[in-house]
Amino acid sequence: MGCGNSALNSKKSEKVLKAALVIQNWYRGYRARLRARLQYAVAIFESIEYADEQSQMQLSDFFSFMLENYTQIHKDDPELSNQLLENAKDRQEYLGLIEVPDSYDGPRLHFPFNFTDIALLIDAFKHQKTLHAYYVLEVLFETKKLLKQRPNFTHLKTSASKGLTICGDLHGKLDDLLLIFYKNGLPSENNPYLFNGDFVDRGRYSMEVLMILLVSFLVYPKDIHLNRGNHEDFMMNMRYGFTKEILNKYKIHGKKILQTLEELYTWIPIGSIIDNEILVIHGGISESTDLNLLHRIERHKIIDILWSDPRGTKGCFPNTGRGGGCYFGPDISTSILNKYHLKKIIRSHECKPEGYEICHDGKVITVFSASNYYEEGSNRGAYIRLAYGMDLEFFQHQVTTSTCYQPLHQRVNVMESSAIRILKERIIARKTDLTHAFQVRDHSKSGKLSVTQWAFSMESILGLNLPWRTLSMHLVKVDKDGYADYMTSFQDIRIEKPVKEAESAIIETLYRYRTDLQIIFNIIDSDRSGQISMEEFRKMWKLFSSHYNVQIHDSQIDELANTMDLNKDGSIDFNEFLKAFYVVHKYEKDNISNTKHSRYQ
Repeated sequence: MGCGNSALNSKKSEKVLKAALVIQNWYRGYRARLRARLQYAVAIFESIEYADEQSQMQLSDFFSFMLENYTQIHKDDPELSNQLLENAKDRQEYLGLIEVPDSYDGPRLHFPFNFTDIALLIDAFKHQKTLHAYYVLEVLFETKKLLKQRPNFTHLKTSASKGLTICGDLHGKLDDLLLIFYKNGLPSENNPYLFNGDFVDRGRYSMEVLMILLVSFLVYPKDIHLNRGNHEDFMMNMRYGFTKEILNKYKIHGKKILQTLEELYTWIPIGSIIDNEILVIHGGISESTDLNLLHRIERHKIIDILWSDPRGTKGCFPNTGRGGGCYFGPDISTSILNKYHLKKIIRSHECKPEGYEICHDGKVITVFSASNYYEEGSNRGAYIRLAYGMDLEFFQHQVTTSTCYQPLHQRVNVMESSAIRILKERIIARKTDLTHAFQVRDHSKSGKLSVTQWAFSMESILGLNLPWRTLSMHLVKVDKDGYADYMTSFQDIRIEKPVKEAESAIIETLYRYRTDLQIIFNIIDSDRSGQISMEEFRKMWKLFSSHYNVQIHDSQIDELANTMDLNKDGSIDFNEFLKAFYVVHKYEKDNISNTKHSRYQ
């Protein structure tokens, strides 16, 4: 009897164990699928980010082209050239004209600064206070004066008793900066920091982050160090938000702040060398990197070290993803480090899921300090602590809100939906080109292609280097035989036309280049009136279309310009016109159609 019970219990235990293993394997697979979806969502965000940076590099090239050609097409009005090359004059005199009223309830700084000013700023910014323009300009002037005394590369020494904390991209994420200070301590003589570029843009509090860093630098100039990133650039700021933030927060003195910042950027050091062993730069290197030359070159001429990225492939080749700098392989890292008797490269510039990444056999380290960079939950931030003779220490962090406590599948759903949404907006902006690409491959005129052909068409037009076959389930209807009904790629989204009579191809082109056009016309519109003359519009468009190789006939642009002149006074409210371009997303659920608008302003 006892033996029978024992056998029965043994069988039950085996069944329980098997069931537990089945559940465990299912759960592992479920988690793996969620992680894969998360990776695909991040890949979409990253691909679109890099595509935007390509556009930014093209826009920078356009401004050089425009300066070279503008006088030939607009000889009787040299104002634009003056605006593009404008330098602020009599800034100290300007500062003397600004009064801080008694009603101002923000932080009041006292020059020269001390530790209490850092604490005062942090406390004020925690309570959503805005620093007065007088103090902002004074901080910028004083910082520029000090930076001009600094070399291109800062040479730092650490010891076992006095280490150094290295932070990567912050991108206006004030909460991340405050979390780092909470975990790691405020800057001081005994707690030095090196901030490795990209302090601003994208985040909502770029000015607050920048002011805390600059005031800390002024208080502890020997212990707080700044490297320049590719976003410490006035053209990048116009595209990625810092310019708009400044003009919104400082409506009267915003332009003067922007002018001062533009000068300050050019004086930020381009790199640091720690203990004659570690090279710290924002982007990366190339096969031709010459540290001796970089020590004496004009700082504003640097490209490679602000834009480059490491890759696992040997060699050095153009960074086609970003449109600037290069990709450098492990052999390039080894070669440059050996040449200058260094051991490691610490860089930033790339968002990493864990906040940091080690590659090239431990010789190249990426650190990125802005958590939740793409969407909440997309990545952790990190910072590095190092001291002479000791191993590097990595510290991770993540700013959390209520949504971070949601189950993983809910957070993945939110990220995935957001990623697909912005991807569809890219797709609709190329509808005409994509339709043509589909039809060329649709030899039977069936309206269907294999998923492989559909994916090839998507990549050939959009160039985002995405796993289109995997993403097809979110983007196009596929029948039971595996064929994609390619026109359903556009079925739940459209561009709202501000001018109903305009051809779709023109609307798509203007929508696609709307950010570039807004930047260009905001520079032309020096008085911020929002009004551009019809003639100015036509001439600037001709330059733009010739440089960008946009295939739209002049007569179509003339017709569009006339339509845009709503009150027929010879001028165009161009910003309002661009605001009229927006994408409409349609979602149908339970036979109820809900429409959501996504505006770009």
